[in-house]
Amino acid sequence: MAETLTMLLFCAALFISVGFGWSIIPALLIGALLFFGYGLIRKVPLRNMVVHAAGSVRTTSTVLGTFVLIGLLTSLWRASGTIAYIVTYAITVIHHVTVLPLSFLLCSGMSVLTGSSFASAATMGTICMSLGLTMGANPMILGGAILAGVYVGDRCSPVSTSALLVAQLTHTNLFNNLGRMVRTGAIPFALSCLTYVAVAIADSSGSHYGSLSSAMHSSAATGSPTATADATDIAALFSSAFHLHWLTVLPAIVVIVLALIRVDVRLIMFASIIVSTAICIGVQGMGLRDLVDLLVFGYHSKNPQVALLLDGGGMASMLTVMVIVCISAAYSGIFAQTHMLDRLQLAISSMAGRVGTVTATVITAVGAAMLACNQTLAIMLTHQLCASLYRRDAAHDDGKRRNAGTVDDDRNSAVSTGDEGASTDDDGRARLALAIEDSAVVIAPLVPWAIASAVPLATINAPTSSLFAAVFLFFVPLSRIAGELVTRKTASVLR
Repeated sequence: MAETLTMLLFCAALFISVGFGWSIIPALLIGALLFFGYGLIRKVPLRNMVVHAAGSVRTTSTVLGTFVLIGLLTSLWRASGTIAYIVTYAITVIHHVTVLPLSFLLCSGMSVLTGSSFASAATMGTICMSLGLTMGANPMILGGAILAGVYVGDRCSPVSTSALLVAQLTHTNLFNNLGRMVRTGAIPFALSCLTYVAVAIADSSGSHYGSLSSAMHSSAATGSPTATADATDIAALFSSAFHLHWLTVLPAIVVIVLALIRVDVRLIMFASIIVSTAICIGVQGMGLRDLVDLLVFGYHSKNPQVALLLDGGGMASMLTVMVIVCISAAYSGIFAQTHMLDRLQLAISSMAGRVGTVTATVITAVGAAMLACNQTLAIMLTHQLCASLYRRDAAHDDGKRRNAGTVDDDRNSAVSTGDEGASTDDDGRARLALAIEDSAVVIAPLVPWAIASAVPLATINAPTSSLFAAVFLFFVPLSRIAGELVTRKTASVLR
């Protein structure tokens, strides 16, 4: 009874915060007090809970430091003209027939480079939306394509905060995780492209999509800061604010090249920060005082049109997510002492036995995303609730291999083939990391009241119904569920 009441009060605090548009941090602090109170009711010493909560927060130090680097990097990419350069030349390929699939692809590419769904939506997403509307595209479907695209990189970019957080929580190698995500995301990505191509062809052939687009165009475009913009306007706008020399693309090239040779992600970001800083000073003519302000408070353009597209970044922009990570990590330590989630974990374990571990993780992630209203907290809750499932499965599989006498052969095979993922990452942790990436990370943006969907959709001025057209975000978890179902059916037939 006490567990249920505590969770209900916590849920109420979260929903009130979201409903009134307040910061989620006070609600999380209230949650911490509620969980401490629950522990005291259960006669758990306060000192034990505080010590374990602090210990859990300390484990996030690496990812917090990386978040600071991301804040620096995103502000410098804005100020150096890197994002402006990429956007200016990328949008020249957009035409009426190709606007849907190319919006998905361009937003995917931008999000892989920046690792940020919000930054990608504010730059490439806003421009693709405004160009698409002038071409008569359906704003609901176009908004879905953009939303799906900006979360492609949010899921699997080497500079993505969510990917870094998952790697930190599961104690896995980021680049091994990225490789696995590319494999499980390839089919959903291809299906998404085919879906948007099919819709574009249907639209160009005069189907009902075209008429629906025309009917919805005026209402969707109202209030958009760039509703009448075209590629020429965007190029002129950015050219007036930046010196778009080819050198401005170097920070992005540095990230791509160093990521391909698997350099540590913090070194990648540090190298790109150095190059971006040099370009800000040498190419854009920025002074040292302005540079310091940029690094701390982010980029703020004096041109209001450029500001709508590019403002943001800086260390200050990462404070909210860093605080959320710290408080959520403290929950982990409190739960470990109070055993508050034990019954829920048992229920999830029982469900996994019936429907499969991955399917149970997806269902858990749906609940966590709807409750948390925030991608970061949804990730951490899913990890907290489902980690034991993968430890159990890994132990079970290891036992089967030992019984078959194949453990040493498997390890030798991993070394001989150069599969570092098999030899360096515990199998259970690797599976858990991939399952979280393929569930909580992509499900959170599908919750209408979650920050992960509300902010990008508001940024590009797309209707909430665009969630239904963000097909990549549906295809990823559904493909994992389908794959697990086939595996279980096959195993059942072979037994």
